[in-house]
Amino acid sequence: MATVTLRGNPIPLSGELPKIGSAAPAFKLVSSDLADMGLEDFKGKWKVLNIFPSIDTPTCAMSVRKFNEKADKFRDAVVLCISEDLPFAMKRFCGTEGLANVKTLSLMRGGQFAEDYGVRIMGGPLKGLTARACMVLDKDNKVLHAEMVKEIADEPDYEAALAALAKDSM
Repeated sequence: MATVTLRGNPIPLSGELPKIGSAAPAFKLVSSDLADMGLEDFKGKWKVLNIFPSIDTPTCAMSVRKFNEKADKFRDAVVLCISEDLPFAMKRFCGTEGLANVKTLSLMRGGQFAEDYGVRIMGGPLKGLTARACMVLDKDNKVLHAEMVKEIADEPDYEAALAALAKDSM
C-alpha cells in the first residue's frame, strides 16, 4: 500500500499505481453526458490520465487547465481528467473555464477504478477521494509514465508526462 501526504501528514492509499510497461486496467467511468466510457472508447489514441481529488480545489483545477492548454499540441491523444466529482460539476467547471481539449470522467459508477489504480485515499480528511496521480498510456494501453504525486496539494510533473506523450504522439 502506497502513502502520500496532505500538508505533510501521511495518507494511506488503497494500493499502487500500475507499473511502467504494464497494461493499464480496464475501467468504466461516467462522462459529462452521463455515458459510461472506458479505455476501449479511446482505442487508437494516446491517453493522459490526470487523476485528482476534486476539480473544486485550486491545484486540481490548475491541472485541468494546464493539460487543456497542452492537449491540442498532440495528435491522436486525449487527456482524461478523472475524479470522484459528479459529471455535472466537471462539466460546469470546463464550460465556465472554456476548456474543450480535455475529457472529464467521474467515478460516479466506476469506483473500482480507484482500487485498480491504487489511488483511493484510505484515511484522513479526504478519505474516499482519489489521490493525485498522472499516467500516460500508449495506443495499446501500455503504461509509459506513472506518477503518484507525493504531496496531494502539489501539481503533477507536467513536463515528465508530456515528454512521455511526445515520444510518438506529435
